[in-house]
Amino acid sequence: MLRVKREKVIWEHSDITETEAGPVAGPHRGKGRIWSGGLRGHLPASPAPLLRPFSAVTAWPLNLLVAFLMGQVPIPSQLFSCLFFSFLIRNRPEGKVLETVGVFEVPKQNGKYETGQLFLHSVFGYRGVVLFPWQARLYDRDVASAAPEKAENPAGHGSKEVKGKTHTYYQVLIDARDCPHISQRSQTEAVTFLANHDDSRALYAIPGLDYVSHEDILPYTSTDQVPIQHELFERFLLYDQTKAPPFVARETLRAWQEKNHPWLELSDVHRETTENIRVTVIPFYMGMREAQNSHVYWWRYCIRLENLDSDVVQLRERHWRIFSLSGTLETVRGRGVVGREPVLSKEQPAFQYSSHVSLQASSGHMWGTFRFERPDGSHFDVRIPPFSLESNKDEKTPPSGLHW
Repeated sequence: MLRVKREKVIWEHSDITETEAGPVAGPHRGKGRIWSGGLRGHLPASPAPLLRPFSAVTAWPLNLLVAFLMGQVPIPSQLFSCLFFSFLIRNRPEGKVLETVGVFEVPKQNGKYETGQLFLHSVFGYRGVVLFPWQARLYDRDVASAAPEKAENPAGHGSKEVKGKTHTYYQVLIDARDCPHISQRSQTEAVTFLANHDDSRALYAIPGLDYVSHEDILPYTSTDQVPIQHELFERFLLYDQTKAPPFVARETLRAWQEKNHPWLELSDVHRETTENIRVTVIPFYMGMREAQNSHVYWWRYCIRLENLDSDVVQLRERHWRIFSLSGTLETVRGRGVVGREPVLSKEQPAFQYSSHVSLQASSGHMWGTFRFERPDGSHFDVRIPPFSLESNKDEKTPPSGLHW
């Protein structure tokens, strides 16, 4: 058991198990998964309890820790240096082991995180490192909900006047040790590319790459020179103890970013909430290939579903409408998404997945609904915000992937 003492504040990392204290709320929940270490302690002179009276051993939910770090719950600033966080590694022959990972830093309310910044994902709980930022345009239809609705657009989907605002996202590497435990996603996130040969449907992927919004970053520091396990970490980043953060971009990272910029770039993010279910969509253009004397344009889109309420709901069906500039309108219906029918609850409120779409035209757009089921068997439809599928007009060469 690790004890940290500072300013008369004592925190202990507890080796609480699910059977001893019940399931832990937040992204790390369930047997065989990585949990953040439970914290317990006492504050002799605190004007307001940080958690609640510690009359019993209490596991610290990660979402409450996020509230502390984001300033939603009072916490003395000097306490940040005491907030070590640990991961409970289970199923080891010698039993449960707590491993210190790092020390939390105060999240940035303004400005951007630099290349090499270590972080914990506030929703999915994995460890990662920032490679570089993207400045995206966020089209939030919730913000525009008070505006009068416009007429139906050509594809038949009612629209609101939505103005985009600049929002920072980050290209990141995910720690491979955490990938098996991210149960709230359909798969470990990867950036997919079109293959560099004639098969227009062939894709290849770089696993463990993700795009993370600024508010999902919980920054931390570590004394480990290789704190993230990913095959690209040491190829892309160099340890330099004189820098802050102490990991700087290698030339291979800069060259890879420049060469693959058109296929990595995150430009537009679309968001809409229906009955406390928020849907966020991020489309990516992947490139064009020729097939049977015609051009086929490919896009990848990432969708995140978030339950903003405490009621449990389950996704049952999807309904897509896909409009192509060539004039075709396709309807797609099916059970769940990517073979899953995820449950969104207070303990696991989010689910994220990626999929692909191809058109025989250089642009189009998509919209639709997800059908959810409540515990009483009733259903309701959640709108998927309409988003454009735009190709890069200056496309010249296919992406190079990992060929340096």
